[in-house]
Amino acid sequence: MKIGELARRSGLSTYTIRYYERIGLLPQADRDRSGQRNYDASILTWMEFLDRLKATGMPIREMLLYAALRERGAGTERERSAVLERHRERVRAHVAELQACLLVLDTKIAGYAGTTQRKIDHDASIPERRRKPAGPRQAGAR
Repeated sequence: MKIGELARRSGLSTYTIRYYERIGLLPQADRDRSGQRNYDASILTWMEFLDRLKATGMPIREMLLYAALRERGAGTERERSAVLERHRERVRAHVAELQACLLVLDTKIAGYAGTTQRKIDHDASIPERRRKPAGPRQAGAR
C-alpha cells in the first residue's frame, strides 16, 4: 500500500509516517520501480501499538528502544517485557492520579447539585488567594 493509503488507514499524516520511518520507529518501506514507498498491510498493527504507547505517554526515546529490540527479534523478549512493565507502572500511577482528580471533580459537581443559595454560600466561603510579596533573597538560596 502506498503512503497515502497508509496515512488514511492509520490516521497519521504522511509527514508523521516519514518521520517515524526516518527515526527508526517504522521499518524502512520497500520501494517500487518509481521509488515510492510500498507498505505491507501488517505495518498497521505495529502502528496501532505505537499509537497506544504514545497515547499513554511513553517518551519517543523509549518507543525507539522498544522498536530497536523488536527489530533485533528473538532473544530480546525479556528486555522488551521490562520496557513495557516499567511503562505500565507509570501508566498505573497516572491513572491513579487521574482517579483522584476525578473524585475531586465529582465532589465539586455534587456540591452544585444543591440549592442555589447553597452554591452561593459555598463559593463565597472559599477565601481569595493572594500572593505574598517576595522578600529579600539570601545569597545562594534557591
